[in-house]
Amino acid sequence: MAVYTHVSNTDLETLLKDFDLGELVGFKGIDGGIENTNYFVTLNDGAGNHEYVLTLFEELTHDEMPYFVELTTWLAERGCPVPFPFKDRNGIALKALHGRPALLQSRLSGNHIEKLTPEHCHQIGAALGQFHQAGLDFYMQRQAHRGVFWWRRESQQIASKLSDEDAQLLRTEVTLFEQLREQPWNLPQGAIHGDLFHDNALFEGDQLSAILDIYNACTGYLLYDLAIVANDWCVNPDGSIDPQREQALLTAYGEVRPFDDNEYLAWPQLVRTAAMRFWLSRLIPALDPNSTQKIKDPEEFRRILLQRIKTPAALP
Repeated sequence: MAVYTHVSNTDLETLLKDFDLGELVGFKGIDGGIENTNYFVTLNDGAGNHEYVLTLFEELTHDEMPYFVELTTWLAERGCPVPFPFKDRNGIALKALHGRPALLQSRLSGNHIEKLTPEHCHQIGAALGQFHQAGLDFYMQRQAHRGVFWWRRESQQIASKLSDEDAQLLRTEVTLFEQLREQPWNLPQGAIHGDLFHDNALFEGDQLSAILDIYNACTGYLLYDLAIVANDWCVNPDGSIDPQREQALLTAYGEVRPFDDNEYLAWPQLVRTAAMRFWLSRLIPALDPNSTQKIKDPEEFRRILLQRIKTPAALP
């Protein structure tokens, strides 16, 4: 989360006139993240102060937003710990501020965890399984913003800026995923989070309290979503995998949504694909001198990819 678009007291008071949530007490920009502008907003409803999060979407268009409004509402109604947008007195959740789509949501309790344990991984595995089960019959679909067609295009465009070895590594991983898609495996698909890094989860003490930032969600392979989590929650600084954390993650997930037989075949490639995707998405701004994005180290995911190639992954 970050602040790219600045709002004023007047902006917020005008927005809040549509809601019955109370009077504006104060607001503060939230640092971190890369894609959207976020503010903590404090309102007083006469009985006390309450905390909210206002998100302005810097990349998504107004037309793309109904998917996220409906998905987060759907998941929350089915017990998933995700923030969902408030509707105004006319039943409308999606707003506009400074020409950008905007949503107002509750501020969920909890803090980010820096030192991850097998117990944290067990909890996020179970929660992701619940998320996937709840989203299986969600009635809307969305193509991934940075999916296979994006990988193919961007890996070709960036190749000239890379060493021959790295350019070939990218091309190979894109090709291997395309070959996986051609297999007659019918891997389970549904609504996926798409970006469930550990800084997109909150814990109260050691208990998971919230899954945040659902705005990379799309329709995709459920197992690919789990691979994204494994490559962040279960990885050591050198790119090696912590087997205890990964075992806890995968076991907890499988207890909620048991794996299909063909998912055992796909898993070794999908963890490589997930590492490649985030290596590529970090390389692009890192190699662009005009980029205004917050730069995250692409080498982190190159190390993970090489580790996944060296030591093939397996489901329990």
